[in-house]
Amino acid sequence: MNIGTLLIITVGLGALVFFCLIRLFILEKRLSNILAGKNARDLEDTISDSVSNIKKMDSRILLIAQEIDNINKRLAKAIQKVQTVRFNPFKDQGGNQSFATCFMDENGDGVIISSLYSRDKVGIYAKALSAGKSEHELSEEEKESIEKAGSF
Repeated sequence: MNIGTLLIITVGLGALVFFCLIRLFILEKRLSNILAGKNARDLEDTISDSVSNIKKMDSRILLIAQEIDNINKRLAKAIQKVQTVRFNPFKDQGGNQSFATCFMDENGDGVIISSLYSRDKVGIYAKALSAGKSEHELSEEEKESIEKAGSF
């Protein structure tokens, strides 16, 4: 080997060593920033506490998801659709004082309440609904109320 090649190899190795020392210094500085005021045991405790907190949050998230499912099941049975149709059953008397009001949940279960008004009396009738249908015969106004409430 000649002196020129040896010099190039030496300068190359020197530059590599210099680069490695600078990189080592930067990494040492970053590590001391991470561990500032702490020792390895404190860092391990911090990580352990974080893992414990994550496990607690996971179980809490599961409970919240179960509660949301429970609320959604209960909400499906709550009255959500209400519609009133006013009408005059007796063409020769009064105005639209009679009505049919439908109360249904999201499945179409509920009740329809009708009132027939005349000058001398008022009749109130209730008919159970299942899937938007009744076992009892429905008037046109009651059917209209059901349709407007839930599109059945």
